[in-house]
Amino acid sequence: MKNATASHERPLPVAEKERAVPISENDRKDIEELYTAFRRGNAKLISPDGESRSLPGSLYSFLVELIGLLNEGKSVMIVQNHAKLTTMEAANMLGVSRQFLVNLLEKGDIPYHMVGTHRRIYAQDLFQYKAVRDVDRHKLLRELAVAEAEEGIYDAAPSSVDAP
Repeated sequence: MKNATASHERPLPVAEKERAVPISENDRKDIEELYTAFRRGNAKLISPDGESRSLPGSLYSFLVELIGLLNEGKSVMIVQNHAKLTTMEAANMLGVSRQFLVNLLEKGDIPYHMVGTHRRIYAQDLFQYKAVRDVDRHKLLRELAVAEAEEGIYDAAPSSVDAP
């Protein structure tokens, strides 16, 4: 069992690339207009009394990324890094079974801690594992494609082994 500590407070968007969000045509237009407006200039907050303030740069960048993902039709979930996830929530985020996730936890691949008799995973630890897993997967797929191209299975080799 490993303990994890949260060191980052900024919420992060998590895109589920393989699922498109069903959005009405009116919502799609609104999202596109909002995305275009955000990309054009610095957004401002306007208080109920009419006072205007520019968004901090980090919040502006976050909103541009969030709206961009929605504009691409991707589903988005906002989770704080220090959020504690159940094994079922973590498994769903990775797209694996709960038992497979528990095996990863028991092997020490992902840090976790116990709350009573229940395992909890910090979101930042899960995201870190997922990022490393995804980089490794892309690298292996690239290497496989290069090897198959060298064997003549494909006409041309991919341009780079490290490119995603």
